[in-house]
Amino acid sequence: MAFTGFPEAALDFYDDLEIDNSKVFWDEHKDTYRSAVAEPMGELTDELAGEFGAAKIFRPYRDVRFSKDKTPYKTHQGAFVAVGPATGYYVQIGAPGVRVGAGFYEASAERLAALRSAIDNAIHGAELEQLVRKYSRTGWEIGGDALKTAPRGWSPDHPRIELLRHKSLTITRDYGFDEVIHSAALVREVRKDWRVATPLIDWVCRHG
Repeated sequence: MAFTGFPEAALDFYDDLEIDNSKVFWDEHKDTYRSAVAEPMGELTDELAGEFGAAKIFRPYRDVRFSKDKTPYKTHQGAFVAVGPATGYYVQIGAPGVRVGAGFYEASAERLAALRSAIDNAIHGAELEQLVRKYSRTGWEIGGDALKTAPRGWSPDHPRIELLRHKSLTITRDYGFDEVIHSAALVREVRKDWRVATPLIDWVCRHG
């Protein structure tokens, strides 16, 4: 089926789940999750797959084995299109609305070393720096895990030390409760933003 938007019931579901994150609540509302969240997310990502690739729609269950927080369910539904190791495009819906993102979400030691070497390079590093500056200027939030200090072997005075500190690097944009999330036009908006994010993905895939 074609994507027609996330219904209000999807936002209500996650509002309630944040209050009562229990198996009892889930079992009583799993049909709402299926019809208001999971199925529309599948339809949305299916319409984007021709250009960006097939998405992995994440399971709603949390891995609580090593966590102090034992609540069993995620309070958002995410989907990820991988184009490289832990690198690609992201979309999610939760109580705060809809969010899109892109970037690399983790890296092995070897890959991180390669990316930092590219950041150190005058040409490649300046290219990434310009991309990140442009995203920030146009309303994207720059995120990812970053060291508080300079990585081992790098000078704190490096001109791109802020980028070198990143262990992952992402950009995100919130649609929140904008009416577009309840309509078929959300496909167009996500497609547009993922296209804007593609130069970052390409840079990471070239150098990592």
